[in-house]
Amino acid sequence: MNIKFLDLNSQSNKIEKKIFDSIKKNINNSSFIGGKDLIEFQKEFSKFLKIKFCLGVANGTDALEIAIKALDLKKGSEIIVPANTWISTAEAVLNNNLKIKFVDINETHNICIKDLKKKINKHTSAVIIVHLFGNPANLDEILKLKKQYSFKIIEDCAQAHGAEYNGKKVSTFGDIGTFSFFPSKNLGCYGDGGCIVTNQKKYFFKMKKIANHGGLKKNSHLILGRNSRLDNLQAGILRIKLKQLNKWIKIRNEQANLYLNYLSDIKKISFVKRLNNTLSSNHLMVIKTSYRNKLKDYLRGKGIQTGIHYPKSLPETRLFKKEHYKYCKNMKSLKYNKKILSLPIGEHLKLSDIKKISNCIKSFFND
Repeated sequence: MNIKFLDLNSQSNKIEKKIFDSIKKNINNSSFIGGKDLIEFQKEFSKFLKIKFCLGVANGTDALEIAIKALDLKKGSEIIVPANTWISTAEAVLNNNLKIKFVDINETHNICIKDLKKKINKHTSAVIIVHLFGNPANLDEILKLKKQYSFKIIEDCAQAHGAEYNGKKVSTFGDIGTFSFFPSKNLGCYGDGGCIVTNQKKYFFKMKKIANHGGLKKNSHLILGRNSRLDNLQAGILRIKLKQLNKWIKIRNEQANLYLNYLSDIKKISFVKRLNNTLSSNHLMVIKTSYRNKLKDYLRGKGIQTGIHYPKSLPETRLFKKEHYKYCKNMKSLKYNKKILSLPIGEHLKLSDIKKISNCIKSFFND
């Protein structure tokens, strides 16, 4: 048995010719920076999300950093970030010279509302919501707190392309939403890429200036900016893949539901909770078990690849430990990290593969 955790080549097999034709077209036209594909992708992704503005940038980290800068938050203020997320969410705060406060997660592996209420204070200027694993966070409750305390919201949707909350795409609830198009994402390009979305014109034009050396056109530098572009080659690839995204999400949901059906009777396994009226993009299929390391080794021996997302919560890392570990040491996030295991999921797999993986997991716990 040889079941890969991720197989990008297999994902693109059926659309390979269209992708190569798009790349060739842009090479022949010398259309690399800016260009029609970038303009059209931004329109098409906006339409897909049902949001007014979309700005392509170089990567998901840039998207977060530019989003924070565009909000023009009070100097020395604090942004609340979930303890269990990829480093970009937190480093974007520090790279804007703002303070960070970590909040615990709950069974959805997203922001714990109870702990968020404790962490909000007079210095809180923003909250970054991460829809981890493609699983939407409890937006209703966070929006109630936003109304009460008047902080800004950035939705980090790096793993949640196409995920929905109450029938509405995530990224459209806060002030600004950010995406990564890293190759391994559900909607990924053939290199680095990202975008920022918003319904507010003032933020869109501010972000556009920041990403283009501080101006809206060449040689016009109105504010301090940077260079962050989604190139036309990648935009062309994303346009083709975007047409497949709903189908790919459907495949992932079928696979996730099959895992739940096959493994739900194993008492030594628990699943990431999903809120009612949500659609997960199922970027990752994560289970929790106290036997994580042994199970991972067992599956590897059977030719099944797995992953861990993430082996350490941010307060445990060297960068944050000194200042943040003390108030975070009893968080669920730090306990869950010793139990989480990401199982194979995606367009490269068949339902029969999910059954084989599940049977191997059953065998492990029955031995």
